[in-house]
Parts: sequence; structure tokens; C-alpha cells
Amino acid sequence: MNLQQAVKTCFGKYVDFSGRASRPEYWWFVLSYVVLAVVTGFIHRYLYTLVILAFLLPMLAAGARRLHDMGRSGWWLFISLIPLVGGLVLLYFTVQPSEPQGNAYGAPPA
Repeated sequence: MNLQQAVKTCFGKYVDFSGRASRPEYWWFVLSYVVLAVVTGFIHRYLYTLVILAFLLPMLAAGARRLHDMGRSGWWLFISLIPLVGGLVLLYFTVQPSEPQGNAYGAPPA
């Protein structure tokens, strides 16, 4: 999966919290978000806010699907609300390899 496919997939499933998202799909989408947020942050504050709002639901949905890919519930996203440690734990979860077989959340992504 490349950057363009990942962005298209994640925005196509922008409120779909079911299913699974592969590691490349999730990280390409995160990269596009970070780059766009940094660039628009330098341009104008309102444009930056618009980008943040546009990516909010797709980022949450992609994060939940990424956690599903490892066999964890999407509710684990809330661990990031714990200062310092929560974000690190969530980062650890998202860099883990996918489960190669199907799990409770569906078949492995192609």
C-alpha cells in the first residue's frame, strides 16, 4: 500500500470503526496527517484547524482498525489520555505486526 491508497482508504472508511487496517495503511495515513498539519500550520491558523477537524474522525477510525488488526479492542485508544505513558503504550501497540490469521474483527487486510 502506498500513501495515496492509504489516504483514499482511510477517508473512504472515515467512520468505519469495524474491520482491520494494516500497518502500512495506518502509518502512511498518519504521515499524510502530520505533513499536512505541519504545512498548514505554517500557512494559517484557520487552515490548520480545518485540517485537524477533517482528520479527526478518520484518524480515530484508522486507529481503532489498526488495534483490531492486532486483536485488541478499539477502546484501547483511550489509553492515550493517560499523560506520557498512555501515548507510549499506544505507539507500542500500533507498531506491532498484524495477526496473520483472522481474528474476532475479521480477515487479515490484503
